[in-house]
Amino acid sequence: MKYPHFYTQIPPIELYDPLSEFLGAFEEGHLSISYLDCVKLAGHSCPTVAGAYLMAREGLKALYPDTLPERGSIKIEMQAQRTEKTTGVVATILSFILGAGDTGGFKGLQGNFSRDNLLFFDSDIPTEVTLTRLDTEESIRLTYNPSSIKPDANMVPLMGKCLNNSASKEEKENFRKLWQERIEKILLSEESLITIS
Repeated sequence: MKYPHFYTQIPPIELYDPLSEFLGAFEEGHLSISYLDCVKLAGHSCPTVAGAYLMAREGLKALYPDTLPERGSIKIEMQAQRTEKTTGVVATILSFILGAGDTGGFKGLQGNFSRDNLLFFDSDIPTEVTLTRLDTEESIRLTYNPSSIKPDANMVPLMGKCLNNSASKEEKENFRKLWQERIEKILLSEESLITIS
């Protein structure tokens, strides 16, 4: 399996997962989720997947400044409806990283480790996403804005040619290169693209 090298340059998100510890999936419940894991889940790498990863990472740092974040113990509220634009993709990545399901999520074991009813859409919140710790009820609000990382001027025309099957092999390769270069800039940007309140 080959993929852009920068995927592995993105620091993974470290978590404590009490369910995985209880069932022996990961020793001491310690697991890492990488950007590559999220690309595999989504099936692609794009500004939306990158943004969801960054929101999860920065949100968890803010909620758990001195300890490992506890997977399955965080509520996710999405401002938009599930079917609106890229909301579903963002929610899928956040749900995966945080272990938060909607009504179809894991129901738990005799009242323990449940992960359902932790993901909500069309929420009355002022920002794109709100994350809330279940143990302390502390909440943070998150907004992602990658507009400062502009795509190469040739990327959109090349995408059009690729979509209508008029692009040459070289043009297809150049489009993919330019697309992933923008994702790399987003993920490795020294400028924060996530606003936390």
